[in-house]
Amino acid sequence: MDPPSDEALCEAFLAGDAAAFGRLVERHRTLVLSLVRRYVTRPEDASDLAQQAFLRALESSRRVFARFTPLTSAPFRAWLVRVTLNLAKNHARQGLRWRPVLVEAVEDDVAADGAEGAHEALERAERARRVRAAVLTLPRRQREVLTLRVDGELPFKDIAETLGITENNAKVQFHHAVKRLRASVTEMNEGSA
Repeated sequence: MDPPSDEALCEAFLAGDAAAFGRLVERHRTLVLSLVRRYVTRPEDASDLAQQAFLRALESSRRVFARFTPLTSAPFRAWLVRVTLNLAKNHARQGLRWRPVLVEAVEDDVAADGAEGAHEALERAERARRVRAAVLTLPRRQREVLTLRVDGELPFKDIAETLGITENNAKVQFHHAVKRLRASVTEMNEGSA
């Protein structure tokens, strides 16, 4: 027997089955966490944002999905991704996203991990910071498409549906985002050398 679709689970939740929403959370937890990680530096912030995204989805699902009959005209995953991205962007705007990393914190992580030295960990953290900074320089639409494609691992069809653009436009935006990102990171690396 095939598992129920997202839409069937959402309809069950709207009919009063709280467990159905739990199944939706389990099904989409990895996607939501992948998307919010782009906007945070600490794993606990990503977990908090993911939890907030699902809570907002839960709070507004009755209002949002009650308008659609049948529910298949409003794909749950596309709506959840939109809620998640909006929440993550708001988090970034509030300035909670980038915090300086102290050498002691990296050394503590290294001591617990033991896999790499503090110097290598700092270099990795600096590369990650540069990539995040470069992603922030992308135009909004390119940044959204890149995040959904790379972090969310969504196919272009789903990206287009989520953002309300054509599939071809999603592919073009992704191509331009990668091109700009590559140039921006190269420029940053040359500037720091």
